[in-house]
Amino acid sequence: MAMHVSSACFSVFSHRRVHKIRAVASENVTTEDDKVKLGGSDLKVTRLGIGAWSWGDTSYWNNFEWDDRKMKAAKSAFDVSVDAGITFFDTAEVYGSRASFGAINSETLLGRFVKERKEKDPGVEVAIATKFAALPWRLGRQSVITALKDSLGRLGVSSVELYQLHWPGIWGNEGYLDGLGDAVEQGLVKAVGVSNYSERRLREAHKKLQKRGIPLASNQVNYSLIYRAPEEKGVKSTCDELGITLIAYSPIAQGEVGTLYFLNLFSFSFNILA
Repeated sequence: MAMHVSSACFSVFSHRRVHKIRAVASENVTTEDDKVKLGGSDLKVTRLGIGAWSWGDTSYWNNFEWDDRKMKAAKSAFDVSVDAGITFFDTAEVYGSRASFGAINSETLLGRFVKERKEKDPGVEVAIATKFAALPWRLGRQSVITALKDSLGRLGVSSVELYQLHWPGIWGNEGYLDGLGDAVEQGLVKAVGVSNYSERRLREAHKKLQKRGIPLASNQVNYSLIYRAPEEKGVKSTCDELGITLIAYSPIAQGEVGTLYFLNLFSFSFNILA
């Protein structure tokens, strides 16, 4: 259900129709008018997006090295995507973490690619999603704001379109959700979401943000024809019930599925929005 553009990783959104998606890098697979709204937020992004997990990585995707050839491939993936009208990009502070020898932070690379593109084409609009790492030593709402500002610095922007909690914390989750609300109210993000959240945690997060009048826009989870846990464990039905967009990462099971036919597919981000 996704095209593999260079070394990018993919994700998808879910809807009420059955879509057959054939992706070829040279095709105009989407347009700027073909956008969907994330949950109850005002944010609209292209139905198809690109996940930048592998960009800068030296531990999982790139055999312990990141070189000029991979840099050119990632930049090519970015440009091909934008040329095709795909302008939603998903990254995270831990992608290409400094803890990995020789890694370059994915946020830094994406920010560089966006800046270079805008210099050539000032009118281009790119929607950036990134994520907060719920590390055990991070406590309280201010930890979210501090991490977000660090991400903004690496990206070279004053705000991002979507900010997500990358996974539930061992503790501190109440404070993290407060931090998401603060980020919206401070104008640092347009919408907020979570990732890898179960049905129970999803309901708790939705309820807490709702009290502040802030919609929980999305939940990004592993979802493909091979891995159906979001359906089996009630995550997808809860998203449907609460009006939360499900963003499916690894929609082609990291390459194990060649052609995807997604039931109830709604949006994606090389990552697919579901």
